[in-house]
Amino acid sequence: MDIYSCALDQTGLHEMKHCSNFTGGHMIMADSFNTSLFKQSFQRVFAKDAKNEFKMAFNARLEVKTSRELKLSGAIGPVTSMNQKGGNVADTELGCGGTSAWKICSVYPTTTVAILFEVVNQHSAGIPQGGRGSIQLITHYQHSSGQQRVRVTTIARNWADASINISHISAGFDQECAAVLMARIAVYRSENNDGPDVLRWLDRMLIRLCQKFGEFNKEDPNSFRFSENFSLYPQFMFHLRRSQFLQVFNNSPDETAYYRHCLVREDMTQSLIMIQPILYSYSFNGPPEPVLLDTSSILPDRILLLDTFFHLLIYRGATIAAWIKQNYHELPDHENFRQLLQAPIDDAQDILVTRFPLPRYILTEHEESQSRFLLSKVNPSQTHNNTYYGGQQDGGAPVFTDDVSLQVFMEHLKKLAVSNSS
Repeated sequence: MDIYSCALDQTGLHEMKHCSNFTGGHMIMADSFNTSLFKQSFQRVFAKDAKNEFKMAFNARLEVKTSRELKLSGAIGPVTSMNQKGGNVADTELGCGGTSAWKICSVYPTTTVAILFEVVNQHSAGIPQGGRGSIQLITHYQHSSGQQRVRVTTIARNWADASINISHISAGFDQECAAVLMARIAVYRSENNDGPDVLRWLDRMLIRLCQKFGEFNKEDPNSFRFSENFSLYPQFMFHLRRSQFLQVFNNSPDETAYYRHCLVREDMTQSLIMIQPILYSYSFNGPPEPVLLDTSSILPDRILLLDTFFHLLIYRGATIAAWIKQNYHELPDHENFRQLLQAPIDDAQDILVTRFPLPRYILTEHEESQSRFLLSKVNPSQTHNNTYYGGQQDGGAPVFTDDVSLQVFMEHLKKLAVSNSS
């Protein structure tokens, strides 16, 4: 069931969210049915591929088979249980559990499902080392051409003893995938628990990960080190904690339902953009480049392009905005400036062509009201309480907030990770 909610007022999207979430339908939210956001998103629902066939499938059934050491805890995504019991179904449910098969009413090229497993007998009997754990995914679906299709995916991984071969486990850690999975689990838990409890659970899980895979001396925070494939994970958790998925203040229930709906079904790349948005910089100092999602990146002579998945924002610094007001870009001897202004617009258009649903497009400048969309996402390393953080006395834009910065967050995390009492 698709829901198109286009109004400035609340339409009850929060109350109707299960209609889309459980059937694999779309959920589109806009201010009006006359906006390009709705019109283009609606057109893309019926997009066709090179064979002139709709990019969708129907009546899908996902069945999961496992080796005896693994059991299914559940699935998080646009699924409903088919109540298929078996020996590989875990007693402890997380997500849509109690089954080894799920119904997905409609499937699209970007549809993803998070499947959660439990390792059995890992403490009592133990897993025979050198063996392999296997997972098989069997997907039946009806293609838009009318064909009935079956896709079978089988994977196997070596078992490793965490007490002996911790390096083997850490080498296989995918921090981007782990961050998206944790975000989905956190969203699922927040639907059933209070927000602060979910944040405390996220903190506990992050501290345990640091204690398990970090290298440090006891009671010495400065000695803490993470290997390269763990290095970005704490900052993903930092931005997840601040995101609209868990911080519902200043968002309506309908908006929260829409944001969470997109997170639990998009692929890993798009989900990661939702958790930690991408920030690009355009200036006369060189070609466009990605920069830190930080207040220090907001400089007067820069143009920034922020991609949060839900918003595409072009921010012009104070100097750039002043030059535009003086019409420098219209003078023939300022062609470079005109090209600089056009570059982020062209890049934003490239994103708009492929993104579904269509993001809200915002063009703003220094001290305009809509620059708040940028200021709310950047790491507040410079605030009204701490303008000269890190000795940087020029550049950057202080943010009026009491939120802790990533630097403070990491300092506290290291202290808790190396502490004997935690």
